[in-house]
Amino acid sequence: METTPAATPAPVTPPAATPRKQRDLLRFGLVILGLVVLNFVAQQFFFRVDLTEDKRYSMSPATRQLLETMPEPVTVTVYLAGDFPPAFRRLSQATRETLNEMQVHAGSKLRYVFVDPSAATSEADRNKEYQRLVQKGLSPTNLGANEGGKRVEKIIFPWATVTVGNREENVLLLRGNQAAPPDVRLNQSIEGLEYELASAVRRLEPTKRKLIGIVEGHGEPDNLHLADLIGTLQRDYGIYRIDLNKVKDQDMKSLSAVIVAKPERAYTDAEKFKLDEFITQGGRALFFLDAMRVNLDSANRGGMLSFPLDLNLTDLLFTYGARVNGDLLLDVNSGLIPLVTGRTGDKPQVEPMPWPFYPLVNNFSPHPITRNLDAVYLKFVSTIDTVKAQGIRKTPLMFTSRYTRVLPAPVPINLNDARLPPDPKLYRSGPKPVGYLLEGQFRSLFANRAKPGTTQYLSAQSPNARPSKVLIISDGDFVRNDVDPKTSRPLRLGFDRLATTEFANRQLVQNAVDYLLDETGLIAVRSKQITLRPLDKVKINAERRQWQLLNLGAPLALLAVFGLVRAWLRKRKYASFGVE
Repeated sequence: METTPAATPAPVTPPAATPRKQRDLLRFGLVILGLVVLNFVAQQFFFRVDLTEDKRYSMSPATRQLLETMPEPVTVTVYLAGDFPPAFRRLSQATRETLNEMQVHAGSKLRYVFVDPSAATSEADRNKEYQRLVQKGLSPTNLGANEGGKRVEKIIFPWATVTVGNREENVLLLRGNQAAPPDVRLNQSIEGLEYELASAVRRLEPTKRKLIGIVEGHGEPDNLHLADLIGTLQRDYGIYRIDLNKVKDQDMKSLSAVIVAKPERAYTDAEKFKLDEFITQGGRALFFLDAMRVNLDSANRGGMLSFPLDLNLTDLLFTYGARVNGDLLLDVNSGLIPLVTGRTGDKPQVEPMPWPFYPLVNNFSPHPITRNLDAVYLKFVSTIDTVKAQGIRKTPLMFTSRYTRVLPAPVPINLNDARLPPDPKLYRSGPKPVGYLLEGQFRSLFANRAKPGTTQYLSAQSPNARPSKVLIISDGDFVRNDVDPKTSRPLRLGFDRLATTEFANRQLVQNAVDYLLDETGLIAVRSKQITLRPLDKVKINAERRQWQLLNLGAPLALLAVFGLVRAWLRKRKYASFGVE
């Protein structure tokens, strides 16, 4: 019986990939390739996008250049860590965000750390840490807060220290105008974080120091009464006292700026020529001038008449575009003077009294020199007018309050007038400018004239002419510090012993010098503005309940609607597959 051999099964070939599967694989491969290319490009070309309206997370070009070219590593220690109220948590978070942005541009050369001074486990260790910080010059701030229904006081240190090598700089983070509401002052502090931190880094860099000359020889205050001004500026600049009669032309050219601080005797034409030549050839100048002569000893003995003080500088400043007038300003918003109001036994009883001749100026322009500045203290200040000067930009920096009175020369001054309350009807002159910044190419006072003491005829335009900047404040005492009568040590510039308050005179002078001499443009960072958008507290209290219900109920309602719609769609889709 023959058997038929079984047929060999044909080989099974796998089904060819469908066009859809090929398309999906190709799409997946392109996505992976695109991600690889995108990562490679991102590593080669770094960029960040700040979508905020006020660009609060963007560094200025000057700050970026400073950070990218730092020669040495920088360490920033911030003492704003711990349990703070919401306002100070905002300042702490803003400081952290600013340092994060700075670290992006500085890379590994910038390191920062947040420290809580109150983190010690025992009170003795905590007090020891507080004492260490105070000895470093970091003054604490007492902060009141409510915890568990009780009022408690907390000590905070709104400071940071910037360290480069063995050099260290303290940075006060809580600045702004103390007369402003707390939220506004806090916002001003946040606006200034970039400038304060970047300035500290710049001061610690080993760079060539520019030279500043303080003019002497006309009865200016001695070094003791200019000690704080000199000490403040010496951190960033080389400071010298110069006599215009003795200084050589080559030495004048080595200076970047000169300061004319409260002269009491007139300048000679030769001295004025040197000053004019220095300014018109690009040198910067700061004038702190008294327009009226005042003797407080005479005013205390029964009164005196104040007459204009002739410094022989009127025509020079007039040519530059400004004039300091021979008058005195009185302001209801004023400082204090000590007056004898009675006697206790055989000792006189002294009481501080408001003195309208000592204005407290708290009205500033939004210029980088004065933006977010605290109040400054002036004594016997005069008005300043501007006159036509081609090519000169004139910026008023600060003004008295609207309750101001102007007394033209001669002005009677009697300390006993401080006992009388000011008559509001007399203080209606409105705000008056007492500080101006002039910028541009200044025309020489001696153009088309002979050089003093010679027959050398000067041309209308010097071949060495350069644009310059001039600051004028009509108060010579603005840069003069008081001296402690007990210790004979100089007090801080702007410190009022009667009010035990330090005003911002020092900060304004430092800002002005930085602006006049800063070629990098870092001072312009002080113009940074962060818009404050406060909530309507009345509306919040009135509508609190309905917004709370909306925030809690709306997500639940949306979730329920989503579930119902999904269930209905699912039922509709699978209804045709029901069991017969």
